[in-house]
Amino acid sequence: MSNPLNNRIRVLRAERKMSQTDLADAIGVSRKTISTIEVGRFVPSTVIALKIAREFDVAFEKVFSLAER
Repeated sequence: MSNPLNNRIRVLRAERKMSQTDLADAIGVSRKTISTIEVGRFVPSTVIALKIAREFDVAFEKVFSLAER
C-alpha cells in the first residue's frame, strides 16, 4: 500500500532554513525519521505529526494532506 499522506515538511524547513537534524532535535526523533517521513516511506504517528506542525507553528493541514486515491 502506498503512503496515504502527502507532506510539505521539506518546503517548510527550507522556508525556515532548518535542517532535518534541527527539526528532529526539536521534536525528539532521529534525523532518519524526518527523512523517511519527508520522502513518504513512513507515515508518522499522530503525536509526531502534531509535534511537526507545532514546531512550524502551522495547522496540521498545512503540513499534511491526504493523497488522492
